[in-house]
Amino acid sequence: MPLVTSQALFARAMKDRFAIGAFNANNMEQIQAIVETAQEERAPVILQVSQGAIRYCGLSMAAGMVKIAASLVDVPVVLHLDHGTDFEQNVRCLREGFTSLMFDGSKLSFDDNVAVTSQVTTIAHACGIPVEAELGKVLQAKDNVTAAEVKAAMTDPDEAKKFLELTRADSLAVAVGSVHAMEAQAAELDLQRIAEIRDTTGAPLVLHGSSGVTDASLVGAIENGVVKINVATFLNQGFVAGIKQGVAESPDNVDPRKWLTIGRDMVKERVREKIRLFKSNGRIDSAGGFVSAATQHRSSDLGALE
Repeated sequence: MPLVTSQALFARAMKDRFAIGAFNANNMEQIQAIVETAQEERAPVILQVSQGAIRYCGLSMAAGMVKIAASLVDVPVVLHLDHGTDFEQNVRCLREGFTSLMFDGSKLSFDDNVAVTSQVTTIAHACGIPVEAELGKVLQAKDNVTAAEVKAAMTDPDEAKKFLELTRADSLAVAVGSVHAMEAQAAELDLQRIAEIRDTTGAPLVLHGSSGVTDASLVGAIENGVVKINVATFLNQGFVAGIKQGVAESPDNVDPRKWLTIGRDMVKERVREKIRLFKSNGRIDSAGGFVSAATQHRSSDLGALE
């Protein structure tokens, strides 16, 4: 089906307390794995193009692969810019047909973040496209950050309310205890802070750096207002593990597709795990719309019995 925007998806997720997986579209095999699994699980999904993917294969190639993959399934697929660097890059993504934009001004002053985010929302909203903004700082694991540094960088609820009023952003990426590119699931989120930001702003909240967060904490975040959860490192780890397995099993193979297929299959299972953890599975009917609440309830009961 054609690409969709995220507004209706987030509204439903807020109402029914589930989250939509936002998976990084790094290459063809990972894009196939993400979209095929969403189709099998009847889940809405967000494929996001990161700055690394843009450097790797180019903006048009990355967007084109997602568009083709989405056209082959009948579940909602959003094409999202992850950590947009500036106003100009958001304009380029708008021209490429992205259905969700992001400006990451978390390294800027509050006023500068407001200024650029407002520029992005003005052009995006004129085209009916939603914008994700970021306030607070989700730090990097490679910087060996301390717990005190992570806490100091967290999003302030009152500041978030003011920021959204000034920028008119549609969703907000918040810093609440996660760290980018953690290799182990050890981080615990500040669930009270998430709830306070939700209650203060009423906005759909986004979690970055989820690969290093415990499953229990992710479930708690969803219960308290997070509707979009970004997943990247966890999938990359699975993809590389699959390739390593292929090389170990068939070291004399000269057809890379055989190894890449194993990596793709491992990514599929990791995507499936997250979709089910986020409770977005079984949400989409055969026509590509949301199932009724009653149908979803019966499906959940059946699933619990199986």
